[in-house]
Amino acid sequence: MPAISFQSVTKTFQTAKGSLTALDGVSFDIEEGEFFGLLGPNGAGKTTLISILAGLAKATSGSIKVNGLDVQNEPLKTRKLLGIVPQELVFDPFFTVKEALKFQSGYFGVSKNDDWIEELLVSLGLADKANSNMRQLSGGMKRRVLVAQALVHKPPVIVLDEPTAGVDVELRQTLWQFIDRLNKQGHTVLLTTHYLEEAEALCQRIAMLKTGRVVALNKTSELLKAASSNVLRFKLDAALPAELAKLARVTGRIVQLPAHNAEQIEGYLSSIRLAGLTAEDVEIRKADLEDVFIEVMGGAS
Repeated sequence: MPAISFQSVTKTFQTAKGSLTALDGVSFDIEEGEFFGLLGPNGAGKTTLISILAGLAKATSGSIKVNGLDVQNEPLKTRKLLGIVPQELVFDPFFTVKEALKFQSGYFGVSKNDDWIEELLVSLGLADKANSNMRQLSGGMKRRVLVAQALVHKPPVIVLDEPTAGVDVELRQTLWQFIDRLNKQGHTVLLTTHYLEEAEALCQRIAMLKTGRVVALNKTSELLKAASSNVLRFKLDAALPAELAKLARVTGRIVQLPAHNAEQIEGYLSSIRLAGLTAEDVEIRKADLEDVFIEVMGGAS
């Protein structure tokens, strides 16, 4: 039995301009104990899908099941199976960190879990903030508390919606070490993130959404194998020639170009030399998940 099963999930909204389809027949399963990535550009439907999974919205048609239970027909039972970390920083300003975790435990009917709360505080770097008021915490610390709140009832399925958005490197490392440990203990993890290097490192399988449809679904390793090219990477202190600029991914001084063969690589470098430019720190690397993502999104209709 899958931990999560999405079956033909469709969601439409009525707007002033007519009907808007946010999800269009989304179907895939996430197996028990899997670390699964859900990727897509802004507006692809990721958060809408998670909102329906969490019972915060209703699908127009289709169904979602958690451990075989339908989220629409049995919302209380399915909600107890889920630990959801939302994108938004939502917190109660009147409680300390430890009080917030105790209240969250009560929502799920859990008591006498002080040892687990202490473990969460230590594992997420919150031990020295246990008695601090939530209002006194930085954004990164509040994000850690959201993660702890999602895990107070030890849910078998953990859903992370952009959990490291706008937070420091230390939190990202602390969070992933802890979540990876829980995954190895048997917890199922569903992750959405814009940090594609995180998805590549952590996720065993990945689904990619575009305009509410699944446009790729496979093991991470298979998606990387299917990439159509390697990548030529170098640094440049000037603008690229126009014919190369159309093909390149440029971040500051770093230029990356898809490279199918040696002849194409020499063609790129020749064009740069003819333009009177000098490429520095030239290297050829294998395609990563970001390259695959750009290729899939560019080719999917």
